[in-house]
Amino acid sequence: MAITGAEIIVDALVREGVQVVFGYPGGCVLDIFDRINHVPGLRFVLVRHEQGAGHMADGYARATGRPGVALVTSGPGATNLVTALATAYMDSVPIVALTGQVPTAAIGSDAFQEADIVGITRPCTKHNFLVKDVADLARTIKEAFYIATSGRPGPVVIDLPKDVQKAKLENYVYPEQVRIRSYHPVIHPDAGQIRRAAEAIARASRPLLYVGGGAVECQSQLVALSERCDIPCTTTLLGMGIFPGDHANSVHMLGMHGTQYANYAMHHTDLIIAVGTRFDDRVTGKLEEFAPRREHIIHIDVDPASISKCIPVSIPIVGDCRQVLDRLLPLVEPKKHHEWIEQVRRWKADYPLRYPDDDKLRPQHVIRELYRATGGEAIVATEVGQHQMWAAHFWQYVRPRTFLSSGGLGTMGYGFPAALGAQVAFPDRLVLDIAGDGSIQMNIQELATAVTEKLPVKICIINNRYLGMVRQWQQLFYKENYSGTFLGTPDGRAAGASLYIPDFVKLAEAYGAAGIRVARKADVAPAIKEAIANGRTTILEVMVEEKENVWPMIPAGAGVEQMISGLA
Repeated sequence: MAITGAEIIVDALVREGVQVVFGYPGGCVLDIFDRINHVPGLRFVLVRHEQGAGHMADGYARATGRPGVALVTSGPGATNLVTALATAYMDSVPIVALTGQVPTAAIGSDAFQEADIVGITRPCTKHNFLVKDVADLARTIKEAFYIATSGRPGPVVIDLPKDVQKAKLENYVYPEQVRIRSYHPVIHPDAGQIRRAAEAIARASRPLLYVGGGAVECQSQLVALSERCDIPCTTTLLGMGIFPGDHANSVHMLGMHGTQYANYAMHHTDLIIAVGTRFDDRVTGKLEEFAPRREHIIHIDVDPASISKCIPVSIPIVGDCRQVLDRLLPLVEPKKHHEWIEQVRRWKADYPLRYPDDDKLRPQHVIRELYRATGGEAIVATEVGQHQMWAAHFWQYVRPRTFLSSGGLGTMGYGFPAALGAQVAFPDRLVLDIAGDGSIQMNIQELATAVTEKLPVKICIINNRYLGMVRQWQQLFYKENYSGTFLGTPDGRAAGASLYIPDFVKLAEAYGAAGIRVARKADVAPAIKEAIANGRTTILEVMVEEKENVWPMIPAGAGVEQMISGLA
C-alpha cells in the first residue's frame, strides 16, 4: 500500500523512539500536522515561538541524553529556529529539526515563505539535508538521527518540501542500519596513546583533571581515576555535575568566573588531563599565560578537530571518552600526591566563594536558599548573565544532566524553554529556571506553553533592573557609562515611579501562572517554599541589589595573575 511522505515522517519518528515533538505549525508542514496527532504515544508540544521549540528540544536532550526533536514551517518558522540550532551546535547537543519548505518546483523563485534554510544553517549544524524525492525520505531521517547522536553530538536539519510530504511511496520500508560512506566517527581509541597517558600520569607531581560536557557519561570513571591517583578535578560550566561538586577532590568551575582555587590549580599543574572539553577562551584567557607550568596535556575527545585547536597537546587521544577512561584505568597505578592535594585544599580554604552576610537582599543568598529548600534535588536551567554565574557558584551539582545552560553561544532566553523541555521529560521532578530580568523576556511567551501543557516549572527571576553582566563590564572597563543596560523606566529613579517594568507578577497571572514577589531578605525562604509547593508554573521575582558583581573575574584576554577577587 502506498503511503505519503508525511506518513513516512511520522512513522520514522516513532521508529526512532521519539516520544515528544516541540513545534509550531504552518502552511508547509500541514501534511505532517495532519498525521502527528493520530499517533498514540507521540506527544506534540505547541510552543509560542519557534526559538522556544529549539531550546525545549535542547533542554530535553541535555536532561535525558536522547535527541530532541523540533518541527516548524518554512521561511520565518525555520529562520526563527536558527539561534537554537547554533546554541546546540556550540554545546554539542543532539537535535533533529524538521523544517517545512516550499514545493521543489518553487525553490529558488522567492516563493511565499521561502528561505534557503540549508544554506543558512550550514555553519551552525552538524549536518543538514534537503529531501527532493520521497524515496529518499526514510533513509535521510535514519541518517539524521545517527549523525545527531554519534561521535560529537549536534543538531541536524531535514528540510522537507511540501510536495515531498504529499508524494506517495509504494513498498515503504524503514532502514534498520545506516551506511554513510564519508562519515565514520572514531570511537575506539589508540592503545598506544592510552599507554602514553598512563605513563604521563605516573610521572606527574601535580596532575589535574579538566572535565567538560563531552564527559557527561563518565562520572564513575572520572571519580575512580581521581581517587586512585589522587587527582583534583575542575570542570567547565557545562561540565558541572559530571564530577560531583561535593567530592573532596573537586575544585569546581574554572575560567573567567571560575573559583580562584580552580584557576590556581590550573596555573600550577604539571599535567592536564582534559576530558570532553575544548579549551575555549573563557577557560584559557590569555593563551600565552595558560597553565604555564604544564609539562604535558592529555586531551581525550571524540572530535579530532577539537584537539590542539586552541592549545597544543602532547598526548592526543581520539575516541569515546568513556571507552578511553575504561581502558586507561587498569593501566594507572594508585598514587598519592600529598603535597599537591594539601596545596589545593589550602587554596580552597583561603579563597572560598563568598559574599557579605548583611541585611541586603543579595542574589547569592537567593541561590543558597533555593539550594537549601530543594536539598539540591532539582534540574536547574539558567538564562545567560550574572545569575548564570551565581547559579554555577552557589549550587552544588553532584549528578550529570542536572545543570542546563547555554555555554558556547551564551544565548539569552535559553533557560526557560530548556527548563520546559526538561520538565516534559521528567514530569515528576522539580525543574527550576534561574533567570535574569533581561534574559527571561527573550522567550517569556512560553509561559503560555508552560500553563497549557501543565508544566510546573519554577522561574526565579533575579531582578536587578539591569542587564547585569554588561553593566558589570561597563562599571569595570567603561568608566561606569551604563549605556543601554538599565531596564527600568526613564523616570525609574524618581519618587513614586514604578519599579516593575514589566510587572512580572501581573504578567504571570495574565498567562494563568502564579506570581510571587520578594523584596526583603527575610521573605526569601518562605516564598521559595510557597513556590515549590503550589504545583503550578510559577514566577518568583526577587528584587536584589542593583549593582552586585560576580567575583572572581579574569578580564577578557588576561591571565590568572590579573584575576580580580572582589567582594560585593
